[in-house]
Amino acid sequence: MSSSIITAATARLVDIAVEQDRTDAVQSFVKQETVLVGLETADGLAGTGYSYTIGTGGSSVLALLRDHLLPALVGQDARNVEALWQRLFALTRSTTTGAITSLALAAVDTALWDVRCKRAGEPLWRLAGGHRQEVPVYDTEGGWLHLSAEELVKSALRAQELGWAGVKIKVGRPHPAEDAERLRAVREAVGPSLHIMTDANQSQTASSVLRLAAALEPYDPYWLEEPLPADDISGHARLAAATRIPVAVGESMYSLMQFRSYLEAGAASVVQVDAARIGGITPWLKVAHLAESHNVAVCPHFLMELHVSLAAAVPNGQYVEYIPQLRAVTRTELTIRDGQAVAPDSPGIGIDWDPDALDDRRVA
Repeated sequence: MSSSIITAATARLVDIAVEQDRTDAVQSFVKQETVLVGLETADGLAGTGYSYTIGTGGSSVLALLRDHLLPALVGQDARNVEALWQRLFALTRSTTTGAITSLALAAVDTALWDVRCKRAGEPLWRLAGGHRQEVPVYDTEGGWLHLSAEELVKSALRAQELGWAGVKIKVGRPHPAEDAERLRAVREAVGPSLHIMTDANQSQTASSVLRLAAALEPYDPYWLEEPLPADDISGHARLAAATRIPVAVGESMYSLMQFRSYLEAGAASVVQVDAARIGGITPWLKVAHLAESHNVAVCPHFLMELHVSLAAAVPNGQYVEYIPQLRAVTRTELTIRDGQAVAPDSPGIGIDWDPDALDDRRVA
């Protein structure tokens, strides 16, 4: 038996509470349902991968893994990451493309990459491309929709003092004038150099988004994120042609082909591919290189603990989004130095899980 043969594959579900209230135009982030996959190989290597949902669906992802995907992994060679991704995708063809399947694939794929990096003795950022080790960081944790303008200003000034290059403000208040006033307050406080991202979380219609973009434009937002439902490619293309604000999309896309359609339509100026929702590191890298071929930057959504290494790996990785979510279940935190998130140098995907903390939060 080859030393790299997978001898055990397990999955579990862990609930991680949010560190503070998080609200946007369509939902509240109450907890992170975290699905973890553990793999062991014949030579004693072990890898852990994960994906997540925002409060619902975690048990469905877990069931798909246990019932169908994990049994197909045992006896396979863990080195063949691409082949295993394609094999599992084929097993679930009747439920693809879709969120549950992509999330399940991601938990497996990140575990396989964890094993791959450990076998090579290299960190993820280097094995996935090795472009650089540090990536600029922007703050989202201080920009939630329920926060007052005064609170937004305070958080933005703090990020600026720390040397961070950007902050995000959630938009989607009942009237665009409210969003514009909040953005104006922050812009006047921080001056012209700080990047201010805005995020509508798919809350707008074809007509309302035009009014929103027009109201925000005078305050120079760095991008307008998810302004429309993610399936509306033509709507995003029309918006991109109608506004000076770059349009950012990707967190709610679950296949490489969706990104190709957006990029070919000129509907995406910034790609925010999420490793969990796209199906893991393997397809994430394909999306990043696809975006590079269109001269488009990648600023991945959420999962800063994983995405710091992926954004560092590719030449068009522009930003890491700061939303701390794993501090309760890890033994180390993301290092930020002079406004730059630093990709971990340890072999593996760079997340040092705390087994006791995970056990304490495990869903029976």
